[in-house]
Amino acid sequence: MRKNFFIKSFGCSANKSDAEVMAGLLGEAGYSLTSLEEAEYVLVNTCGVKQPTEDRVISTLKQLSSLNKKLIISGCLPRINFERIVKNVPSFSAMLDPRSVHLIVDIVRKIDEGQNNLVVFSDEPPIKPSLPKHLLNPVIGIIQIAEGCTMACTYCCTRFARGSIYCYPNYEIVKEAHGLIEKGCKEIWITSQDNGIYDFEGMKLPDILEGICKIEGEFFIRVGMMNPLHVKGILKGLIESFLDEKVYKFLHLPLQSASVRILELMRRGYPPKTVMDIIYEFLEYFPSLTLSTDIIVGFPTEDDTDLEDTIKFVQKIKPDIMNISKFGARPGTEASKFEQLPHSVVNRRCKELVQIAREVSYEKNLNWLGWSGRCLIDEKGKKDGTWIGRNFAYKPIVVKSEQNILGRFLNVEVVEAKSTYLLGKPI
Repeated sequence: MRKNFFIKSFGCSANKSDAEVMAGLLGEAGYSLTSLEEAEYVLVNTCGVKQPTEDRVISTLKQLSSLNKKLIISGCLPRINFERIVKNVPSFSAMLDPRSVHLIVDIVRKIDEGQNNLVVFSDEPPIKPSLPKHLLNPVIGIIQIAEGCTMACTYCCTRFARGSIYCYPNYEIVKEAHGLIEKGCKEIWITSQDNGIYDFEGMKLPDILEGICKIEGEFFIRVGMMNPLHVKGILKGLIESFLDEKVYKFLHLPLQSASVRILELMRRGYPPKTVMDIIYEFLEYFPSLTLSTDIIVGFPTEDDTDLEDTIKFVQKIKPDIMNISKFGARPGTEASKFEQLPHSVVNRRCKELVQIAREVSYEKNLNWLGWSGRCLIDEKGKKDGTWIGRNFAYKPIVVKSEQNILGRFLNVEVVEAKSTYLLGKPI
């Protein structure tokens, strides 16, 4: 008898990829992905990078645990805050970490045999690009190129869940890209905790991009987050890779702070000038580059001068996207032992920076008014009859259509600019 399962995934693109792998493995084993109401098994792929996210995950787990279904908890949170999960959800079917996704079928079978409260943690991950997947979005194929990282940032708890760096073979990555494009994917996401550190037997990130760009077909590649510290060593090759028309002119380079002192306390390993130099080098080749960065507000001991350094920096480089987070101490991190700033101070500074981010983003988007060209419709919009397309610079362009245009390439003209997206009409 075919059994049904439901998946809810929180967090980053690597987490989404893990969810797709588990869904793919279960599908091959005869289990069907279905709605929550019909599912016998409920798989929650968790995230624990921030306190608010952890709180949402715990709330979801508590709600789902009351449904009398077989609850499987995966993702980063089991490694980050196991005690809190057990305290709030004392009865669960199984719990596993990101390095154990390949064991999901065995875990479900043990649950079928009557085992309960299973905890499965692995030291070494499987070769994830070689595993089957059930795509949650048929247009977007997510490829993890590595697991873990080499950094020891004082605020980060993700490294506790993902472990030290483990790079997957470049030939497996390119092979997965081939398979995804054959399945109909038009957008390939390259993801990991830090794409810039990738090194498999001397093969670096630019080598992966070169291999994927050689695949026949019309598709785009989105390169995910890269630590500025590790971009320096591959900068020339990276820019050469980005020159290929298949690579989105999109750069996700996390700043975190433009204060030299705060960056040292964070143990990020680079000064603000490194970030500035990389950005200017990219802009020289790609003037229409979409720049995304991450900023943490309210890190312990941060003062108004530190914040002013960050404000001056972002007003100078004008990122298109600023992912702004209030600092929140995470379990087991060194920064959790530092003296924390008052919430009122953190809230005030965050509000100020968010306002600046909106103004900068809107200013950048105004430059796209009147632009026309080809874009890929890669997801449904929030409102009925709306779709989100991406142009060569990965700019989100909302278009209206009563037809299902997901996965199509359209020629559009930008007719209006908002702070976080553009409005376009097909031409």
